[in-house]
Amino acid sequence: MRIIVAGAGEIGSHLAKMLSMEFHEITVISQNEENLEKISSESDIVTVEGVSSSIDTLVKAGVQNADLFIAVNPDAEQDINIVSAVLAKKLGAKKVTARINNEEYQKNENRILFTDLGIDSLFYPEKIAATEIVNLLKQNTASEFMSYSHGKLQLIVYKLESCSPMVDRTVAELRESTQNLFRTVAISRGNKTIIPRSATRFKLGDIVYLVSKKEGMEQALSLSGKSKVAIKNLMILGGGRIGEMVAKAMERQAENIKLIELNPAKCEHLSEALNKTLVINGDGRNSDLLLEEGLKDMEAFVAVTSSSETNILSCVVAKRMGISKVIAEVENFEYIKLAEEMGVDSVINKKLITAGKIFRFTLSNKVRSIKVLNGTDAVMLEFIVNTNSKITTGKLKDLHFPDDAIIGGYVRGNESFIADRESTIRPYDQVVVFANPDAVDKVDKFFL
Repeated sequence: MRIIVAGAGEIGSHLAKMLSMEFHEITVISQNEENLEKISSESDIVTVEGVSSSIDTLVKAGVQNADLFIAVNPDAEQDINIVSAVLAKKLGAKKVTARINNEEYQKNENRILFTDLGIDSLFYPEKIAATEIVNLLKQNTASEFMSYSHGKLQLIVYKLESCSPMVDRTVAELRESTQNLFRTVAISRGNKTIIPRSATRFKLGDIVYLVSKKEGMEQALSLSGKSKVAIKNLMILGGGRIGEMVAKAMERQAENIKLIELNPAKCEHLSEALNKTLVINGDGRNSDLLLEEGLKDMEAFVAVTSSSETNILSCVVAKRMGISKVIAEVENFEYIKLAEEMGVDSVINKKLITAGKIFRFTLSNKVRSIKVLNGTDAVMLEFIVNTNSKITTGKLKDLHFPDDAIIGGYVRGNESFIADRESTIRPYDQVVVFANPDAVDKVDKFFL
C-alpha cells in the first residue's frame, strides 16, 4: 500500500517505522526537519517537509495516489489533522483517518458529520488508553484484557508468579483440566514470543496470553494465582487527559479516589470537572507525599504523568507498599520490559494502542479489530469470515495455517467456541487470531 503519515512526532514516527516493516510504501510529512532526518536515516521512508494542511505539500507527497492517509500530528494540532484528512480525501486518497483530542467528536450523533466530510475514522489515543486502564481495574488480575463479540470471547494476559498453579505444567495438561474453556495462544519468555504446542511447559516469569470463553474467564484468571480485588480505593498520579478520564469513569465504582497533580492550574480544572475525586496539588515523585495521602490504604495505583520514569518508579513504590494493582503509562519502548521486570502489573503505551487502530486499515476489510500487544510486536486480530474464505475449506489441521499464528476461538451466532485442530470455521464466524508480525499478511489471506 501507498501510505502517507502526516506528523513525525512520537506516534507518527512509530507508525511510519512499523508500517515500513510490512513492506508498504511510506511517506512522512512534517515541519520538523530534525525528526524527518531521523526517520529517513533509520528506515526506507520518503520524507516531505511542510505543513500537512497545505494542498501543495499534500500533492508533493503524492496524496492523489495514496491508499491510506494518516493525520497524526501532535494533539495540539487537532484542527490541522482534520483539515489535512478532509483535503487528502478530496485530492484522491482512498482512506483517511485523523487523530483528535476532543471526546465530543466521537459521539454517535457527531461521527456522521466527519463521515460526510470524507473522514473514514477518528482516533483519540488518550481516550483509548483511559478505557483500557478502566478495563484493567475491573479485571485486575490481568496485565492486559480485551473483550470480543460483546464478551463472548476474551483475551487475558498475565505474568506467571510462584503462586500460579500453571508453573511447570504443560499446555496439554492444562487443557485436560480446564474443559476446553480457554486456550493458550502465546507465551512471552525473555525476548521470545512462543506459539505454544501441547508439550510446551509453562515457566516461572512467563507472560501468557489466553483466549477464553465467557464462562471460562474466572477459571482462566484464577490460574494466575492472584485473587481478584474490588477496587474501592484508588490513587491516580497525573492529571492530564488520561488521568481525568480514568477518574471520571471510576467515580461510578470506587468509593475513594485521590488524584495527585503538580500543576496548580490543572488542579483547579480537575476540581471543577470531577465530582467525587479529591484533587491534591503536589509532586508525586515524593514518596512521602504518597504515604501521607494514604497510599497504603489503596487497592490500586495508576501513574499517568508525562514522564515514563516517574510512572515506573512510583508504581514500584506502590507495589512495595502492598498495593494489589499498579498500572503505569510507559511511552519509552525500551522501558516496557524493564517496568514489567520491576513489578509493574500493567503497562499502557499510546503508540501501541494507536498502531493497532491504524494497522487495521492496511489489512482486508474483514478485520474487525486489531490489538498490538505490549512487550512484543505480535498482534491479536478479529476477523469476520467471508463466504469464500480459504479458512472455511476444511479442518484447521488440514489448512496449513501459518506456524507463527494460532486461532484462539470463534463466535458463531450466540455461541462461542475454543479452537483446536479439529475445528471447522464457517462463513460469518467471528474469529480471534494471535499472530507474530511476519505472519500477519499470510493470516489475512486466509480470510479474504
